[in-house]
Order: sequence, then C-alpha cells, then structure tokens
Amino acid sequence: MARPVSRRAGGVDPFIVMDVMAAAAEKEAAGDTVIHLEVGQPSTPAPRAALAAAHAALDGDRIGYVAALGMPALRERIARHYRDTYGAEVSPERVIVTTGSSGGFPLAFLASFDAGDRVALAAPGYPAYRNILAALNLEAVDLPTSAADRFQPTVAALEKAGPIAGLIVASPSNPTGTMVSRAELTALAQWCDARDVRLISDEIYHGIVYEGETTSAVEVSDHAIVVNSFSKYFSMTGWRVGWLVVPDELVRPIERLTQNFFISVPTLSQHTALAAFDGRDELDGHVRRYKANRDLLLAGLPAAGLDRLTPAQGAFYLYADVSHLTNDSRDFCKRMLAEAGVATTPGVDFDRARGAGTLRISFAGSTAEMEEAVRRLKQWRRV
Repeated sequence: MARPVSRRAGGVDPFIVMDVMAAAAEKEAAGDTVIHLEVGQPSTPAPRAALAAAHAALDGDRIGYVAALGMPALRERIARHYRDTYGAEVSPERVIVTTGSSGGFPLAFLASFDAGDRVALAAPGYPAYRNILAALNLEAVDLPTSAADRFQPTVAALEKAGPIAGLIVASPSNPTGTMVSRAELTALAQWCDARDVRLISDEIYHGIVYEGETTSAVEVSDHAIVVNSFSKYFSMTGWRVGWLVVPDELVRPIERLTQNFFISVPTLSQHTALAAFDGRDELDGHVRRYKANRDLLLAGLPAAGLDRLTPAQGAFYLYADVSHLTNDSRDFCKRMLAEAGVATTPGVDFDRARGAGTLRISFAGSTAEMEEAVRRLKQWRRV
C-alpha cells in the first residue's frame, strides 16, 4: 500500500479563487466570453523599463545563481525605496529578496515561530496566510472584524485572542481594500513589542492607495517583518519576485533557510525588478485606472443588487455583503459565472465563519471590462 499523504499537506485548504479561474477557463474554452473579476492580478505587463532590462540581461548576463539574499544592487534599491517613500532609513542588509511575497511568508513564519505557536490574523483575510500556517504546524487565530473597524485587527480584539506568538496585518487588505491608520499600526506594533509578539506586515498593495495615509511597519517598529512584492503595484505577477525587511537578528537565519529551500530568486526577475523602480509614471497611471474602475463599480453595482460594498481605500478589490441575496456564496458565484459570464470569488475563501454571505470583486482589469461587468450583472439580476 502506498504511503498516505502527510497530515500537513492533506490538511491544507484549497485556494478557491484558483478553482474559480479553472471554471472560467473551461467556459472560455467552450467559446463563451468571461469578464474576470476573480483574479487579483494587474491586466498590464511589467513596466517598459523593466522589460528592456530583461532583454538586456538575457543578452549580456549568463543568468546564473546569485546570492541567496538577493542581488546587492536590488537590495540597495529597495532600501532606497523606503527612504524615498516613507522617510525611513533601512539598511540594505535587512532586505531579503524572495520568490514573490508567497515565498516570503514561509521564510518569515519559519524564522519567527515554532510548531504549535498561535498566529492571529483578521477575518476576512487572505487565505494563503492561514493555509501556509497550517502547513507549517502553526495555528491560525481568526480575529473577527466588521465594517465598524474597517475589517482590520484592533488592540481590543488582540486582548481577547489569548496567548499568541504573532500577528499578521495587511494594509491595504485583501479582500476588503481597507487600511490601518498610522496611529492604529503604531498601537498594534507597541502592543506586539510589549508582549514579544512578532508583527508581520503585508504591504504588497502599497502604492495602490486612493484614500488615507500609507504607513510602513518599518516606521513604527524595529522588530516587525515587512512583506512586499513586485506583483501588484509593479505589475509583475508572473516574474515571482518580492522582498522582506527583517530585524537584524533574523537576517542570517532566513539566509540559511533560503540557501536550502530556493538557492536564490530567479536572476532574470531580479534584473527586471531593479529597473521597475524607473517606471513609476507608467505604474501610477495604472493606479489612476484602478481608481476609475473602483468608482465605476461603486456607482453601478447597486443597480444589480450588490449594494453592500466596502469603499476600498486601496488595493483593487471590493468586498460585497450578499447575505440578502444568498446564504451560499460559492453557488452564487457559480451561477453568476454560468449565467452572466462574470467571474468573482466567494467569500468562503477569506472568512470561514461568515464567507457564505460575501464575495470579492477584483477591479484590476480594464475600465471597459468593468463597464461590461456592470451591464451583464444588471441584466442577470433582472432575469
């Protein structure tokens, strides 16, 4: 008899949005058109300067292994980004280049926590946090949130969570697009520092902000870990390159993990990422389009019955309360795809307790696609 699948792998929940993407692809293969509001992915390529750097690297670099912590020039450029953007001095030695934020989270978790530790996170929240924690024999502790606290963790919620070793904060958040203020992040950081709780700040959507002030955890704590990526603002999802900013004492432990797990992040992607910082005008144009898309959906979706929407201060998602329309968001999204040709993600991906009454809508695509989605959904709801 074959050996069974490990409890770690067998106990990890699926990432449901990937199932939605597969169903949408099947519908398209049958000849139907689908408006993709399920995918948290920019519809634009890497900036022109980055693509030019990739071509140059292919022509002039042998694309071999590089240092496990990342190319020195890229680490230095990321450190400069914190000075230019946040006024924060970050040593390049504290910057670790990773295979996207998805490669950064296991490194951060393994360096910070031991098996059995409890790590708190907001619900609703990005499902991969919980699933990676489960695969590493760590316990995810949901902090139920609401519109009243902008679906973000609070010190009051932490006080009720019991003993924890870590806290994950995402601002702007996936799936709600809401943010924590500087004062709120400072309070969370101080609470964590006073209790030897590791704060892990997911800042992957920094740069895609429409309202409010963007604060990085490096500004308010010397002990926090920051996770970021070139996937969202920099429009480089498939290049799989991101970074961590970590306290000094974690640099060498994470370097050892990286050496053994990955050897190094793809060299071509690092050359491309370095040049992406020179494409800010182009990238800021994408952000203006995201804002126009958000405003269009906020104005148009209520006519389709989707009138309970988070306003989304950043990122490119609206979180919709559809509990007045369904008590099964998976079935609701399935019918929306089959009957209207619009793909969205059921809320059960983000909130195990209350997600049956919610869904996530991505507005990362073109404005024309948003207009067509509103038209289709209005027609669908009238049928």
